[in-house]
Amino acid sequence: MSNPNNPRSSSHQHTLKVGTFTCAWCGLTVSTFAADGTRRNHCPSCLHSQHVTDHVEGGTSECRARMTPIAIAVLRTGDWMVIHRCVRCDELTSNPVCTDDNQLILMRIAVRPLAQAPFPLEAFGTL
Repeated sequence: MSNPNNPRSSSHQHTLKVGTFTCAWCGLTVSTFAADGTRRNHCPSCLHSQHVTDHVEGGTSECRARMTPIAIAVLRTGDWMVIHRCVRCDELTSNPVCTDDNQLILMRIAVRPLAQAPFPLEAFGTL
């Protein structure tokens, strides 16, 4: 039986452990939990991440290089995902957008394909 006055009691074993990491791009110290309590793996300021999970092989990645945000994907549920590419091995990952992520950078990434179209946008004026 657990004793609530004993710090080693089982009721104290389930404490939330909040960690931090330093952003590999901008140097910001970031909490591993977003403002709404969801787990995060990227910087809320610049959206960069670090390659710590190997999604191709499974498990922990030995790469540890910076992951650059390159695109936004929208799931059928309407949830936004940040697509990252590793600068060393080119692996792609997707991670949920957090509520406190930089909205300006999110929108810049989302509209980038329209701003850098692979064809002349002037062609739409004659349609």
